[in-house]
Amino acid sequence: MSALTVGHDPEQSWDGLVRFWEEMDWPEGSKVEIIEGIVTVAPVPAYRHNVIAERIQRRLYSVIPENWGIFQTLAIAVPSRLGMLIPDLVVAPVREHTEADTHIPAALAELVVEVTSRSDARHDRISKPAAYASAGIPFYLLVDRWAPEGASATLYGEPKGDVYRLLGTAKFGEALKLPAPFDVVVDTAEFPAA
Repeated sequence: MSALTVGHDPEQSWDGLVRFWEEMDWPEGSKVEIIEGIVTVAPVPAYRHNVIAERIQRRLYSVIPENWGIFQTLAIAVPSRLGMLIPDLVVAPVREHTEADTHIPAALAELVVEVTSRSDARHDRISKPAAYASAGIPFYLLVDRWAPEGASATLYGEPKGDVYRLLGTAKFGEALKLPAPFDVVVDTAEFPAA
């Protein structure tokens, strides 16, 4: 699985970049994001990747408020970082009216979850957390199946600028507690191995 980057005019405005992202006829089934001003096109995640997201989603549904949702394909906009990102999971309040039908402002998210794929691990480890922190998203959960030290889940929180504080890490097979407002344990023993 590999990603493709699509060139664009570096002088293009944020609005123009979003319009390009919204209006292009992208390959069906692909995941198209804007990461640091560059449009990336990647194939949909593999089965094991989706199983991990599903296990986390199952745990979260038992603890989130009734007016919150867990979204798998919702784009979140981070204009200050030239980002239109599609995390594997976004936990956010459900809103009746939004400015755009294609995305929400990242600041509305309470938690984002990324499960790494080999082709996008760098983005999930570096570019995306910087964007999520700068948008003030309270929690970022990174499930890194390809971490050099072995598969792990890492929770970040308390964003300041474009940096998160490390709140906890669990190697696959261990449990990781998400604090309030979630107060739930994610058991990585339920995750399929890479």
